[in-house]
Amino acid sequence: MRRHERIEFNPEIMFGKPVIKGTRITVEHILRKLAGGMTPEGIIEDHPHLKLEDILAAQEFAADYLAQEEIVFASGSKL
Repeated sequence: MRRHERIEFNPEIMFGKPVIKGTRITVEHILRKLAGGMTPEGIIEDHPHLKLEDILAAQEFAADYLAQEEIVFASGSKL
């Protein structure tokens, strides 16, 4: 997976989950807020130390992570 400058992993921070560098805000937390209908501007209001680039980096990280995912189909299954 490619390197994401704004995302870091540290076992001492949030159990090693990917976070926005220099924070304890996980990529998952940002994605859940977006999925819940919150706008990037609303997230920034809740977390003023974040920048729009951090939110976009979380989305890009998640997309890249999922692009690496292996999909296995059980025999006989249909989409």
